[in-house]
Amino acid sequence: MLSRFRYAAAAVVGAALLAAPVNAGGPGCEADLDGSGLVDFPDLLELLASWGPCPGCPADLNGDDIVSFVDLLSMLAAWDTVCTGGKFVATDIVGESLGEYPFFHYVRAFNATDTIEIALDPGRHPALIGATVDAYITEAKTAAEWDGDASLTDVRGSAQTVTFSGVAIQDTATVLIGGLDAEAGTGFGHGYDLVLDVDGSGTLTGGDYIDGYGDEAGFYVVLKPTTSGPLAVSQLLYTGGTFLGQKTYYPSDIASMGQLPLFVISHGNGHQYTWYDYLGTHLASYGFIVMSHQNNTGPGIETASTTTLTNTDYLLGNLGTIGGGVLDGHVDTNTIIWSGHSRGGEGVVRAYDRLFEGGFSPSNYTIDDIVLVSSISPTDFGGIGAAIAQPHAVDYHLIYGSADGDVSGSPGLACCQPFRIYERAEQWKSEHYVQGADHNDFNCCGFNDFTGPAGTQIGRPEAQAVAKAAYLALVQNRIRGSLAGKDFLTRQYDDLRPGGVSSTTIVDVEYNDGPGAGNFIVDSFQSQTSTAISSSGGAVSGTVTNRLENRMRDGNTSLSWTASDPWNGMTRALASDVTRGTVFDWNTDSFLEFEIIASERDLTDDKNLSFRACQGTRHPNTVSELDDMTFTVTLRDGSGTTSSINIGAYDAGIEEPYQRTGSGSGAGWANEFEVVRIRLTDFLNNGSGLDLGDVVAIRFEFGATYGSAKGRLGLDDIEITQD
Repeated sequence: MLSRFRYAAAAVVGAALLAAPVNAGGPGCEADLDGSGLVDFPDLLELLASWGPCPGCPADLNGDDIVSFVDLLSMLAAWDTVCTGGKFVATDIVGESLGEYPFFHYVRAFNATDTIEIALDPGRHPALIGATVDAYITEAKTAAEWDGDASLTDVRGSAQTVTFSGVAIQDTATVLIGGLDAEAGTGFGHGYDLVLDVDGSGTLTGGDYIDGYGDEAGFYVVLKPTTSGPLAVSQLLYTGGTFLGQKTYYPSDIASMGQLPLFVISHGNGHQYTWYDYLGTHLASYGFIVMSHQNNTGPGIETASTTTLTNTDYLLGNLGTIGGGVLDGHVDTNTIIWSGHSRGGEGVVRAYDRLFEGGFSPSNYTIDDIVLVSSISPTDFGGIGAAIAQPHAVDYHLIYGSADGDVSGSPGLACCQPFRIYERAEQWKSEHYVQGADHNDFNCCGFNDFTGPAGTQIGRPEAQAVAKAAYLALVQNRIRGSLAGKDFLTRQYDDLRPGGVSSTTIVDVEYNDGPGAGNFIVDSFQSQTSTAISSSGGAVSGTVTNRLENRMRDGNTSLSWTASDPWNGMTRALASDVTRGTVFDWNTDSFLEFEIIASERDLTDDKNLSFRACQGTRHPNTVSELDDMTFTVTLRDGSGTTSSINIGAYDAGIEEPYQRTGSGSGAGWANEFEVVRIRLTDFLNNGSGLDLGDVVAIRFEFGATYGSAKGRLGLDDIEITQD
């Protein structure tokens, strides 16, 4: 019988670990083992799960190193005690309401104009149901700062009284009133903590709840990332000789600053290095030094890569004389970002590849100083034969427009499929695919080469608004560690649209932490060729139709749908590239299930389920259901308990392909992958009963019962992430 108690306890204890109690329990509340503020059944299950010899266990209430009937009797004597002393609970509280299950989404970043809410699941926090508490929004503090000063000061002038009532998480959702300052200087997002003061003491004490106890804020409020930062910007225009013309943007008050990261821009063929004021001034106003240089793109990618390498070397080697030495001592030579446009976008990747191969030896920097490479609508001329544009393990970013009339992305244009470079990146990577943007929208003065359906052109100012927001989030996250910036890179665009970007602009966002992040990869479709086994070794089963796994490469030069080319629209790989995924379709209720291998079934210390998906362009199912595609994701535990979430709950499905014509019959351009990340704790809401400590399978469910009635889907990179 005791073994059955232990099994039942595991489910509850796993959930309890997600809302961690902090500090030791006070007198009379030692039996509140889960820190919920109430001695109740979950505490009993945790005690039973610890039964027997257990030195140092919290369940050893009498301190004799054995959890026994003596401890059980102590707990029963304290049954139903409401505990307001000793422990406070660090957990997610701040987020946004959803229209369907899971009904509430805990998030980290908000635009300054967003509605901010708080909510707690009654099943996981029973002590608060019916309670009236004071909700404090405080300036963010670290755990050490809270330990040193637990006093509560609300930034709005006074705390907000909140009563938690109801039996479901949506019943507890409460809007935080009062405007919050989003000013963060040259940073990205103003950080706040949220404290529920249960006992009204005005300090963070036992029984209270906090969102933000740790090294990051509970939540961040972000100014429009499309607007200039607080720093005035100066410019220098100079030359060091042939193909060494440079324009540099820097904070005017740089003399009072320390060392700042260097952002280098390499223009495209037929472009000029003076055409990127919008990006140079924007980043400089947030404390970056930006240098745009002459780029020798005419002969090809190799010469373009050379001028990226030599211009970076020239700047760093002449800081004492450029602009009278104004930059001398203020460039962080260990933090260099390379960004390039068109041939320059491929050139910066090739430049990194040459450093990696040892084919170029700069005098003033090394490969380790290049910390991020970003391509704007890059060519892939080097990929016509053996790919030479290889990001290797450097952080990589891609931004690209679907209406590009030059680097079109057509499978019939071998030089110009930018997604291939993105797929070659081996570590951290991010992508923004902008519907309705053309090739020269990302500079000031190139001709309009928009190629797409009438009425979908977003124009240069809007495309540059998207780019400014994307680049600011990118560098703030990768260079300065901003977690708010990460939210803007990982959440779907319809869920978190940067302020200053039109509500009608469509952007698909991809993101991958890379293998160094410690995530568990359920299936990357790389190491197993069988459709019945995942790359992690688990069984894969399903009833979806026409499922294949292979290299993500369109097999002909046309986007016309034909059953003989099941990878239609996948412009992600050359014949020599290795990136793989799976494709399938459905016309009725169907599923695709991935087993979680036994050693990885405890998800209590993990954060998200992540995967990327795209609709198959011009497929009959896509054409007949031309809309955002939705489907349901279900987790199942070892006892057979399930919890299901439709991805449409988060205000975003999988975007339909941009309806551009050409490259064969029909409408629809390249397959547009985007990442979906679902917090694992969302599957626990409203008493689902799911045991996150023993998740045995992930099931994707399709059809009218679960979302879109029919569809054609590409799927890849199914992961359990740490953040």
